[in-house]
Amino acid sequence: MKVEAKNLPTNAAELAALDAARRAAAERLIASGVLIERPESCLIDPEVEVAPGALIEPYVQLLGRTRIGPGCRIRSFSVIENCTLAANVLVRNHSILEDSVLADGAQIGPFSRLRPGSEIGEQARVGNFVEIKKSHLGRGVKASHLTYLGDTEVGEGTNIGAGTITCNYDGVNKHVTRIGKGAFVGSDATLVAPVSIGDGAYIGAGSCITKEVPADALAVARSRQIVKEGWAAARRAAK
Repeated sequence: MKVEAKNLPTNAAELAALDAARRAAAERLIASGVLIERPESCLIDPEVEVAPGALIEPYVQLLGRTRIGPGCRIRSFSVIENCTLAANVLVRNHSILEDSVLADGAQIGPFSRLRPGSEIGEQARVGNFVEIKKSHLGRGVKASHLTYLGDTEVGEGTNIGAGTITCNYDGVNKHVTRIGKGAFVGSDATLVAPVSIGDGAYIGAGSCITKEVPADALAVARSRQIVKEGWAAARRAAK
């Protein structure tokens, strides 16, 4: 029985047939050497392929034509659809991956989302509450928390600080952000596409970047801090 991930059952008979096909898929994978904890809790589509030795935890969904390589660990409550995972990939709990490719040793989650067209390089890390869309992250890139990267190319070894956002949509068209190798993007940075950041460049925390940043440069784009000593005390006294 061929099951397309997008073609949901429309009646009880079709749902029963799909359930049976998924149970058979889990049994087939277990027989081949895949480790599946609580297989009755997992949804595994018939065309899914998993290499022997991979570990699938309870309540995981593997959908469509997903391919999972040796040494991978898929932790509970993750949903993976039409993705290819190379060897030793770790998908932490509650992550959602769709139409994406992950290279050897990549780590995802918890609570990460990979939207279609995402490519995650070797040993790259995509952390909690990070969303990636139609982007390429090079080897060893780290985007650890609370970040959105859309239509973005990130060179190897670059660090993306917490709260970084690529502003890829101007209301009409999508635009690309390019970040070079070994760059450092400080927390809460806003990168307004189209924009390029050179190799080894630094972006100060809280900056809104709208122009090209050369290699090895420091870019800071934020208002100067003003401190008025005694202002708060005087305001309270005036009440």
